[in-house]
Amino acid sequence: MKSAVIGFPRVGKLRELKFASEKYFRGEISEKELNAVGKALREEHWRLQKDAGIDYISSNDFSFYDGMLDTTVLLNAIPGEYRELNLSENGVYFSMARGYQGAQGDVKAFAMKKWFNTNYHYLVPELSSDTKIKLSGNKPFDEYEEAKAIGIETKPVLIGAFTFLKLAKYNNGKNADDFMEDIIQCYKNILERFERLGTEWIQIDEPALVTDLSNADIARFVTLYKEILKGKNKSKVLLQTYFGDVRDCYRELVSLAFDGIGLDFLEGKKTLELIEINGFPEDKFLFAGVVIGKNIWKCDYRITLKLLNEIKQYANQIVIATSCSLLHVPYTLENETKLEDGIREHFSFAKEKLCELHELSYLAEEDFEASRKYIDNQKVFKTARLYEDKKVQADVSALSEEDFKRKSDRQERKQIQKNHFQLPLLPTTTIGSFPQTLEVKKNRSSFRKGEIDQETYDRQIFLFIEDCIRKQEELDIDVLVHGEFERNDMVEFFGENLAGYVFTEKAWVQSYGTRCVKPPIIFGDVKRIRPITVKYSEYAQSLTDRPVKGMLTGPVTILNWSFPREDISLQEMAYQIGIAIREEVCDLESAGIKMIQIDEAALKEKLPIRREEWYSEYLDWAIPAFRLCHSKVNPETQIHTHMCYSEFEEIVKDIDNMDADVISFEASRSKLTIIDALQANHFETEVGPGVYDIHSPRVPTVEEIVQALKRMLEKIDKNDLWINPDCGLKTRGVTETDASLKNLVEAAKAVRAQR
Repeated sequence: MKSAVIGFPRVGKLRELKFASEKYFRGEISEKELNAVGKALREEHWRLQKDAGIDYISSNDFSFYDGMLDTTVLLNAIPGEYRELNLSENGVYFSMARGYQGAQGDVKAFAMKKWFNTNYHYLVPELSSDTKIKLSGNKPFDEYEEAKAIGIETKPVLIGAFTFLKLAKYNNGKNADDFMEDIIQCYKNILERFERLGTEWIQIDEPALVTDLSNADIARFVTLYKEILKGKNKSKVLLQTYFGDVRDCYRELVSLAFDGIGLDFLEGKKTLELIEINGFPEDKFLFAGVVIGKNIWKCDYRITLKLLNEIKQYANQIVIATSCSLLHVPYTLENETKLEDGIREHFSFAKEKLCELHELSYLAEEDFEASRKYIDNQKVFKTARLYEDKKVQADVSALSEEDFKRKSDRQERKQIQKNHFQLPLLPTTTIGSFPQTLEVKKNRSSFRKGEIDQETYDRQIFLFIEDCIRKQEELDIDVLVHGEFERNDMVEFFGENLAGYVFTEKAWVQSYGTRCVKPPIIFGDVKRIRPITVKYSEYAQSLTDRPVKGMLTGPVTILNWSFPREDISLQEMAYQIGIAIREEVCDLESAGIKMIQIDEAALKEKLPIRREEWYSEYLDWAIPAFRLCHSKVNPETQIHTHMCYSEFEEIVKDIDNMDADVISFEASRSKLTIIDALQANHFETEVGPGVYDIHSPRVPTVEEIVQALKRMLEKIDKNDLWINPDCGLKTRGVTETDASLKNLVEAAKAVRAQR
């Protein structure tokens, strides 16, 4: 069998793209130098896949920021306000990604949302009455020719027309049907241009096909591709899906004139059943996603080869592929020098998955059980798993209904807390973190390298905390935070204080743009080793009479932003982590911390793509996992939580059932659409929709925040509204943070005075 990779990580082995892009943003390198870094990375990644024996290698899977943004540019769907800045092509591109505030004008960044059920974020295109979709730009064609020039034939990757229209936001009364004719012609032109270049295969990604589709959606998809495929001749077209199965449109999909169809056999629960019941066309290639693209565990060849043998009964031309792009896993295990014996051999990152694909491609065609590669692979799965803890398992089994309930109901607590805290109307706060300056990073680095001891490290942290508290008091913020200067990452920091976790040195994964995260790995049973945040929160509270929030990460986010085990359920892991966080919550309360924020930024991330599975497979344990953390606190202790960069409107009632006292949402990039859902669902929790976007360097004006607050107060009771940024401030600079928060407080006071 031949092998294929849907896509490869972009940022480089050591985050070369991140660092080059940030230098470009700071004006330290030129556009030409940035482009040179991109070209070098693309060549490195193509050669790596070629040398690993991969047959179908992708091009145009590289992006300087986001593939959906690249598609927006390719389709000429750039809104007029960005064109009117009169910036360079790169300038316009990055203004859509990051916003722009300068001599040429002032624009906000595109809205940012989660890419299906992953921790990757895409930029949402906006289509309106002045949008004219047409082929504009050369990126996919240039990169195809770039690879061909070094002797590597690739399959160019494009986000498909259906997914683009499905995920876009529409203005001026427009809808997807208004753009059908133009987008069909555009994709026909793309295929025709690739034909002229002699391209053998073109990959069109349509992950939206694995979502719940209406009859209108299916009809739109069929119409699109009946017409688009008229633009192909010699080049073969692969329709690639991932993150689930295509149960709603399988028959329509296989009836279209695609030469290959890519199906996910891992997350696609009904994929095998679909081909068993309906068959698979003899004249098409089946690109079978059987090597996991979203997790870091080594492939079990016994299970995968058994699956391939089943698939063989229904398809004649099979290509072994990843289940999705390898964008969602780290680059290579070669960077990891400190993993313990008995642990490293369980893992497979992007580069190692290339070897798995190649080995499986020939094991599938021989007596694999006698193969040395197969025997070596199976040794890993016969060894006992480390970090088993019987007490942790027993504690989870012993949980009862009372472990998930507060001592008093929300309305009773609300009155108790208002009397206790005596906060002003429209209280101001931030989400938690403050800018991570060079001094903060140096202190952490020195400690990790063993150059300073814990006492010296903490002494410096306390100085950072004191400065942060004084700064917030000067700004006249009502509810303070300690700044989180002891934390490298909101999940990794907690994982380092929990048994059962494994950590990497350089296993970075792109979250969005230049933002990379290093997810910890849940390897065994999880429990709290020691108090995690108490000394920092207690010290911060000792410096001020204003309330200081204790800052924790919730169990569902810790789970969703880690690489999870595959041998136990997600629910079991969430409850183990929930018990650990509950211990920390109780210790914070005992230390005098009366506001505790338990962030669930990633609550929606693992929400099943199919609505029918939302409760049975996720929400029925995810919401209780959060309640488990705060069930034992007293009524006067105020529980906050925070969520960001997902569409929460459809689960607003479930979020209310988390039984927090205050919740802050990302809202500014999505233009406050959440407030309509809050009103429609009679949301009871006090709420702080974000009033400005912290993922952009622009500083919001007082007037725009005032206008946002007035919009909120049309839908939210003034006694329930909090004023805060969208998210934590760790990635922002000090100057822009101070200016933004100054404007936030001024706006809150101005609106407060009118009430």
